Amino acid sequence: MATVAETAAPSSPFSLEGRRVWVAGHRGMVGSAIVRRLGREGCTVLTAGRDRVDLRRQAEVEAWMDAERPDVVVVAAARVGGILANSTRPAEFLYDNLVIEANVIHAAWKAGVSKLLFLGSSCIYPRLAPQPITEDALLTGPLEPTNQWYAIAKIAGIKLCQSYRQQYGCDFISLMPTNLYGPGDNFDLTSSHVLPALMAKIDRAKREGLEAVEIWGSGQPRREFLHVDDLADASVFLLQNYSGDVPLNVGVGSDVTIRELAELIADVVGFTGRFVYDTSKPDGTPRKLLDVGQLAGLGWSARIGLRDGVENAYVWYREHVLRAATSS
Repeated sequence: MATVAETAAPSSPFSLEGRRVWVAGHRGMVGSAIVRRLGREGCTVLTAGRDRVDLRRQAEVEAWMDAERPDVVVVAAARVGGILANSTRPAEFLYDNLVIEANVIHAAWKAGVSKLLFLGSSCIYPRLAPQPITEDALLTGPLEPTNQWYAIAKIAGIKLCQSYRQQYGCDFISLMPTNLYGPGDNFDLTSSHVLPALMAKIDRAKREGLEAVEIWGSGQPRREFLHVDDLADASVFLLQNYSGDVPLNVGVGSDVTIRELAELIADVVGFTGRFVYDTSKPDGTPRKLLDVGQLAGLGWSARIGLRDGVENAYVWYREHVLRAATSS
């Protein structure tokens, strides 16, 4: 575990030009954003869908790695979802994420890759961690019960990277993004996170002329939101400029209440109705704001503001999700 005395220091520049970079999980929101961003780096991007390699099967992962011989691996593959999905499918969230990360990280070591980036999540931190949350808060208190299964798997991934670095000298690094959104997000209300779920609900209310939108919880919890294209840029930056044991936070350094988020989305969508808060539903963690001082000290900061990002996500939603739904 990182301590206050441990701070991230820049490393010798690591060039991606000419490298073979495998993005595991390239079809997801995060993986696809990283693939787009890598397109500017002069590297060969490797991808493999589940029809070619099931990341939950160690033999398949090792065989694919032996055949393709990547120089760099980005572990963006994961089973993800919001409070409802985590609460109703705990075994899937724990098992799938544990085996995916273990298989890919171990195979990367066996194949002798030059660098690996593991993407964790801000949910790894204690439910009542001091705000904003610094990297050394990891493992200092109980987790948020509504997403503990996912969090435990991600903590294990961080520790795997640290252990392979310690025992074998592998250049394996981890970053902890805050709540993400953007093109490629999941808008299914049974498994989505709060921002896309609100966007889908509010857009539907506008199209159907509804007077009110129901929102889970009180609307008072505070959340930080990072556009996925900013995360992709931070990922490439850290691959090129960081080599250390400390898992680095990636966020924007500011947060909003769920109520404020709903009002912003409503303004972007053009919904003029009201919100009804179902306080019988869980709020989750009261606040989750990351301290991004370590990353800023290395020279990176987010560029996409929340309103601009929401507008961008809404355009993508209308063009890809709504259009598909209405044409089927």
